[in-house]
Amino acid sequence: MASYHCSRVETLRLSRREVLRRSACGFGGVALAAMLGEDAWAAKAASPFAIQPTHFPARARSVIFLYMDGGPSQVDTFDPKPLLDRENGQPFKMEIEPTQFNNNGATLASPWKFRKYGECGTPVSDLFPHVAQHVDDMAVIRSMTSQFSEHTNANYFLHSGSGLQGRPSMGAWLSYGLGTECRDLPAFVVLNGGLIPPGGLDNFNSGFLPASNQASVFQVGDTPVANIRPRESNRRLQQNKLELVMQLDQQRLLHDGADDAVESAIANYELAFRMQAAVPRLTDLTSETEQTRELYGLNDKSVKTALFARECLLARRLVERGVRFVELTCPKVGAHDRWDQHSNLKQGHADNAHTVDKPIGALLTDLKNRGMLDETLVVWSGEFGRTPFAQGTDGRDHNPFGFSLWMAGGGVRGGAVVGATDEYGYKAIENKRPMHDLHATMLHLLGVDHRRLTYRFGGRDMRLTDVHGDLITEVLA
Repeated sequence: MASYHCSRVETLRLSRREVLRRSACGFGGVALAAMLGEDAWAAKAASPFAIQPTHFPARARSVIFLYMDGGPSQVDTFDPKPLLDRENGQPFKMEIEPTQFNNNGATLASPWKFRKYGECGTPVSDLFPHVAQHVDDMAVIRSMTSQFSEHTNANYFLHSGSGLQGRPSMGAWLSYGLGTECRDLPAFVVLNGGLIPPGGLDNFNSGFLPASNQASVFQVGDTPVANIRPRESNRRLQQNKLELVMQLDQQRLLHDGADDAVESAIANYELAFRMQAAVPRLTDLTSETEQTRELYGLNDKSVKTALFARECLLARRLVERGVRFVELTCPKVGAHDRWDQHSNLKQGHADNAHTVDKPIGALLTDLKNRGMLDETLVVWSGEFGRTPFAQGTDGRDHNPFGFSLWMAGGGVRGGAVVGATDEYGYKAIENKRPMHDLHATMLHLLGVDHRRLTYRFGGRDMRLTDVHGDLITEVLA
C-alpha cells in the first residue's frame, strides 16, 4: 500500500495483514503481544489510528468544534455596529448583493446590547453572558467569508474546504494526518444534538481518505451508538463471529494483496469491538460531581439546554481520553429552524443562545480548571453570517460576505479581535479571511503544515486547503 502521509517519504508499506501473513507466528504472535501488554498496542505502526509525527511542535492535541448550524448573526453576537441603531428602520444605504430569498427590508438594529468583558474589553452581546466571561482566552475573528450563501454548499465548504459533496471533512483530515491517542474510541466523533446539518452526513465524511477516518456519530442519550450492546447471549459467540470475519478478510488480502478499503473495514470492526466496553464508560456520568453537573446545566429547566450541556460534558470526556476531533451539533429548539432566523430573529436567536451559552461557558471553565484548555482548541462557528438589513420586517437573510467566529485554547492568543466588517457589519473590509485560512490555522495549531498534509487521489496530491490557505497569524499566541 503506497503511503502518501504528509510526514513521510512515499515508500511501499506493508499492511497489517501482510505483516501477519509473512510473520512466523501469525495470529498467535498477535495474541501473545496482547497477553504481554495490550496497552503497548504492538501493531500501532501499521494501524490507521496510530499516532503520527507532527511537522513541528503542536500547541493543541485535540479540537472541539462547536458548530452553530444555520448561521448566527454577527451583528447580534460578536460584531457590534452602532450605525445600525442610528439608522434602524431606514432604507439600507449600501448596495445589496443578491440574497437567498430577496425579501429585503430596511436596516435592522440588533435587539441586544453589547458590553465589554475581561481585561481585553472585547464586546459581546447580551445573548452570551456565560461565554463572554472567557473573552480573555478567546480570539474573535470578525472578517470571515464564505463562497456560498446556501446552507448545503456552505456547510460542505466549512467542513471540507470545498462547496461540493464528497470531499473529506476537516475531522477526517486530522484523523488521517495525526492518528489518535485513544485506541478504544474513534479519532473523529460527532455528537448529534438532534440536527444533522443541510448536506447530511457527508459533512463528516472521509471522502477519498480511508474509511477509518470517517466520523462516528454518537447520539446524546441512553444509546449513543447503535448495537453498542452485544446481541449474543455470551461473549464467546460474538468472538466466534469476529474470528470468522477476520479469517474472511485475511483470505481476501492474501488473494488480492493490500487494500485500503479492506484494511479500513478490519480496523473499524476491531475498533467497534473495543467500543462496546469504552462507550458505556464514556457516557456514564455518575462519576461527575454534582458541582460539575450544575456548572454545565445538566439539570437545567430547559430540556434543550440540558441536552447541549451533556454534549459539552461528553466533548470534554472525549478529548480527555485522547479523541482527536469532536464536533457538536445543535439541538432543535422549539419551532426555530436552527440559527436560521429569516423571521422572528429576536425570539429565535434568544432561544438558541440560551440553549448553548451556559454549557459552552462551562466547557471553557472546566477545560481551564483541569489544565486542558492549553492543549484543546475550541472553535465556535456557523457556515456564514446574516444580513444587517431585515428580511421582511423581523428576520435576517444569509450573509457570506463577512461574519464572526471565535477560537479559544490550544495556542490561541486570548483577547484578540481580528479583522473588521464595514460600518454596517455587511462585508469584511479589513484582514478578510476565507475559510481555507481557518483550516490552515487549525492545522498549524495541531502541529501540521497544511501544505504538506496531502493524499494522492485522481492523479494529484489533494489537501484540505486545496491550493489556498494562509495562517491567521494574529490569533497565534
